[in-house]
Amino acid sequence: MDFGVVLQTTPPAARVVDLARRAEAYGFSHVWTFDSHVLWEEPYVVHSAVLQATRKVVVGPMVTNPATREWSVTASTYATLNEMYGPRTICGIGRGDSAVRTLSGKPTTLAALRESVHVIRELANGRPVEHRGQTVRLPWAVDHGPAHQTEVWVAAYGPKALQLTGEVADGFILQLADPDIAAWTIKAVREAAERAGRDPMAVKVCVAAPAYVGDASGATIEHQREQCRWFGGMVGNHVADLVARYGEGGSGDNPVPAALTDYVRGREGYDYNQHGRAGNTHARFVPDEVVDRFCLLGDAADHVARLRDLAALGVDQFALYLQHDAKEQTLRAYGDVVVPALAPVVTAVS
Repeated sequence: MDFGVVLQTTPPAARVVDLARRAEAYGFSHVWTFDSHVLWEEPYVVHSAVLQATRKVVVGPMVTNPATREWSVTASTYATLNEMYGPRTICGIGRGDSAVRTLSGKPTTLAALRESVHVIRELANGRPVEHRGQTVRLPWAVDHGPAHQTEVWVAAYGPKALQLTGEVADGFILQLADPDIAAWTIKAVREAAERAGRDPMAVKVCVAAPAYVGDASGATIEHQREQCRWFGGMVGNHVADLVARYGEGGSGDNPVPAALTDYVRGREGYDYNQHGRAGNTHARFVPDEVVDRFCLLGDAADHVARLRDLAALGVDQFALYLQHDAKEQTLRAYGDVVVPALAPVVTAVS
């Protein structure tokens, strides 16, 4: 299993770059950032600094969207970073949440998301593509070959978005770490890929969720929950959209599992000024049970056990959100214990 870290581009940017550099030193393969230009600093500027300060990690947004950035501009950014630092970029993309809603916008349609995946991937990798009624190519961009492509991974929860992911994406991003929900979504993505004539195992799977490593007992675990409860509120924005579209989960014609939708019944609005922040007062509706299912809490052994369950489902990467008060402690525990425990075993002799 690969490991990624998801960082907010909260000032100072130097701290974000330092955390990314530490993550690489601890064996992480990917550095992701939020992309919400009103709430935080511009991610692609920070990405350039991260790539300059590191040697191998792959860098990209978790996640951008097709609404706030023109697709050819997004592709040009990746191609530029690849020219400057080698082919080390990745595009995580979804329909849009905070980046569009803070400007009174709405998430894009799935049709727009589908088209943007194709346009961004082709242009970023130096290939021509039909865009806005004409053939467009970045004449200076380099195609680095099949092994060094800028891939486009789609974040999804609902049935139609999961279908789209299986049909066109290089990877699937699930932003929660519940094994049961992961099993349902991965199955949907792979079945869609197979129906589309693709190799279902070629669609990589990334589970992303907050991880907090610490003592697993008493007041300490309660503190971990409070530091990570914001995540249930963030996921709840997407789940509320699903409920509005499909109704409550797990019954009738709705294939969305109740384990994903039930908890938003107590949701009463959301303040994006507290988005992605520990102590978010608009996440109080999220019960402890959901925090425990969606996030990874407890000591390092608890994390290893959950990650082994996810790996057994076919998860290729775990990307940990690092928005709490134990950033360095958690990174260190992953580097010392968790990452080595999930590494493939290589014998010196046969």
